[in-house]
Amino acid sequence: MQLGTRWTAGSQPPASVPAELHETIAQVEAHLPEGPKPGWTLTWLEGRPIAELDTGVTVTLDADGLAVVGHIDGMDDEER
Repeated sequence: MQLGTRWTAGSQPPASVPAELHETIAQVEAHLPEGPKPGWTLTWLEGRPIAELDTGVTVTLDADGLAVVGHIDGMDDEER
C-alpha cells in the first residue's frame, strides 16, 4: 500500500486524486449530514486508488476503471 494524501469532504480533491473518482466522491459528499465534515484519505493498493472517508465509506475503481462506492467491513455505527 502506498499512502497518498488527506483532504476535507466538501473541498476540492487534491491533484493526486484521479479524475475518475471526483464525481462519485461528490455524490457521496452530497449525502453527508450538516455539521463538521469528515476527512478523506487517498491510498493506493495494487495500483488502484482508494479514497476512504473517515466514516468508512470508500470510493475506488473497479477492474473496468469505473468508480464504485463501498464500505470498510467491520466498522460499526459507533465508529462512523
